[in-house]
Amino acid sequence: MKRIIKEYQFKFTASVILLPLLFVFTMWLVFWIEMKFKVNFHHYGIYPREWFGFKGILLSPFLHSDFQHITNNSLALLVLLALLQYFYKAQTFAVVFLGILFSGLGTWLLGRPSYHIGASGLIYVLVSFIFFKGIFTKYYRLMAVSFVVVLLYGGMVWYMFPETGQSISWEGHLSGFITGLFMALVIKTPQFGKPLMYEWEHPDFNPDNDKFMRNFDENGNFNPPPKVVMPEEEDSVKSYFTSSIKVIYDYLGLKKERR
Repeated sequence: MKRIIKEYQFKFTASVILLPLLFVFTMWLVFWIEMKFKVNFHHYGIYPREWFGFKGILLSPFLHSDFQHITNNSLALLVLLALLQYFYKAQTFAVVFLGILFSGLGTWLLGRPSYHIGASGLIYVLVSFIFFKGIFTKYYRLMAVSFVVVLLYGGMVWYMFPETGQSISWEGHLSGFITGLFMALVIKTPQFGKPLMYEWEHPDFNPDNDKFMRNFDENGNFNPPPKVVMPEEEDSVKSYFTSSIKVIYDYLGLKKERR
């Protein structure tokens, strides 16, 4: 059973490292500006169901409350963005951008009346997308990646419920998880072809060149063409069963042995 996969798909490139580093660097730059100049950008976060909080949908992933908050999110993003870029290079931009957009929108619709900041919503998007997409493709390498993600971040599922605490945006986590699942269903990965079990499944298959397919007519009915026998073949067949040589058979009978 073969699977069509483009050769470049699993080649390591500099973008696998540069993308997570650039994203995390931007987060730390904003955090450094806040600490250095004693400013607070939290009002650029998501404030649910208020138009002044709508801008936080795109800005909140780069805002963090303290050192521990940004450190935890940075470590997760370095791993998850690298996995995304390596295994789903063609889908990376759509997953990151749409993940931020729709997880933020879900937080804006469902969240408590408070500022929601941090990149945890995007982290849940990445965990959900990488896990479910690997399962849906049924490709053993991607399924192995899904298993690794579960081992590393499976415990995050408990932070999607209201009992997690007042300081944790469980709404953002839940929105991110649902967004990742939805994108795993919608976003296509044509670079991972479906298993090819039969010759007629190959894209370059030509039924006119297949001996068996030539037995079917244009309506799909089994109608094999009559076998054409060449004259020399017909003569050879007849000569095999006929002969001009006279054959005489003598019956000798059975002799009994004397004891």
